[in-house]
Amino acid sequence: MTGAEILSVALVAGVCAALMLGYPVALTLGGVSLGFALAAGALDLFPLGLLGALPPRIFGVLVNETLMAIPLFIFMGVALERSRVAEDLLEAMARLFGTLRGGLGIAVLVVGVLLAAAKGVVGATTVTMGLIVLPSMLRHGYDPRLAAGTVAATATLAQVFPPATVLVLLGDQIANAWQSAQLAKGVYAPSPVTVTDIFAGALVPGFALVVLYFLFLVAVAWLFPNASPAIAPEPDAPRGLARARDLLRALIAPLALIVAVLGSILGGIATPTEAAAIGAAGALGLAALRNDATRPWPVAVAALALAALMGLRASFDLRAGAAPAAMAAALVLTGALAGSVAVMLARLSRAGLMRDILAKTTQITSMIFVILIGATLFSLVFRGLGGDDLVHRSLAHLPGGPAGAVLTVMLAMFLLGFVMDAFEIIFVIVPIVAPPLLSLHGIDPVWLGVLMAVNLQTSYMHPPLGPTLFYLRSVAPPGMTTRHIYVGIIPFVLIQLAMLVILWVFPALATALPRLLATS
Repeated sequence: MTGAEILSVALVAGVCAALMLGYPVALTLGGVSLGFALAAGALDLFPLGLLGALPPRIFGVLVNETLMAIPLFIFMGVALERSRVAEDLLEAMARLFGTLRGGLGIAVLVVGVLLAAAKGVVGATTVTMGLIVLPSMLRHGYDPRLAAGTVAATATLAQVFPPATVLVLLGDQIANAWQSAQLAKGVYAPSPVTVTDIFAGALVPGFALVVLYFLFLVAVAWLFPNASPAIAPEPDAPRGLARARDLLRALIAPLALIVAVLGSILGGIATPTEAAAIGAAGALGLAALRNDATRPWPVAVAALALAALMGLRASFDLRAGAAPAAMAAALVLTGALAGSVAVMLARLSRAGLMRDILAKTTQITSMIFVILIGATLFSLVFRGLGGDDLVHRSLAHLPGGPAGAVLTVMLAMFLLGFVMDAFEIIFVIVPIVAPPLLSLHGIDPVWLGVLMAVNLQTSYMHPPLGPTLFYLRSVAPPGMTTRHIYVGIIPFVLIQLAMLVILWVFPALATALPRLLATS
């Protein structure tokens, strides 16, 4: 090992140590990397001229069309949080399942899946569900450990269900790593891997994880009835057709949004960034409708215009001069959509909601992109020190071949999840290990990406530093302790590890749907 490679190992260790001490991620990545670059340059082990490549790389991050989806998806999640869709869903599902033993936990699971697919933001989902569900579960006699574990685990489904922000970032990293690995092999026109492939690959494992959660909740209800008792029906609760109407009213809005976003992506109608814009407009409409249901016309006009535009986009070539009539219709529909959105924005601004939505969206988006800039400097310095070659040699010579290399990386990511969250692992670890892994024979990039996504989900859940646990603790009702939360999450972490084993044994769970969509 050369002196530069020793410094590359020290760079990773220094970044991890600074993160464990609680320093901000972006400043840690950038500051520690710059310090090592200057020190290595003084020792003539790093060409300082390489830092001149940093501005173009940062500009590449800022103009990356895929990453433009992040602020739009975050806006969608924050707007849905402010529109109080979760409250309607939870109330309707609790009435539907609550009279069954363990039914309230199942209702929480169903709502968690819907919110995960609609919001894609773990923190917002955890806080929303924690504030609404935990007091109700404790009031109806649920074991505090089971209640905490159920809410925390279902909230983190937003990490693995499209359109999760983590999947967008991970998909972008996997796509770059796949391209680098193929170029290193001399393949100059590799088949592309996109965020859409990662979205499609994560769907089946995500639903499989939900099934495992469901089976666990049913088993607990059967074996320990006192831990998840049935809820006595409310005397004034709606019944029959009235209950069905309330359920349909609560479900139709989030389901329509999910179908519009995921359907447009998986159907090839829109890219993830375009679908994110659709989701942002839909969430804005739901927030406006919830704020003033007596005047729904802007939402109706926007929905019809958006549906018509998607139909035109799928049926005609809308490039200039290709289909003049379709282009004219698209321009009219775009004007109608823009006008309706302007009316909705004005209404929400008068109600004081837009300031909160935009402030939260800006805060989260800025955090992610500043981390990305710091990660860009880290990656540049690490590679300049020869760290990527060192990792490639190390993984290539591990016992067990490619399988042993993947297993080692998965174990390292799981252990790092105890002290680092998903974003830190994506920006620090994935760029280092993904290119050499994908250069090994027989490793499918989509399978590797989904495997990493499921693994990273545990970093949001398991003690001691899982962010979901802190979110939940901040809104936990009196009577629920930190110990309840930490103990309650353990069975769900074990379920996730079981899901990783299943995905390892049956890789087609992640690869079959993307291949089917590619050939259709």
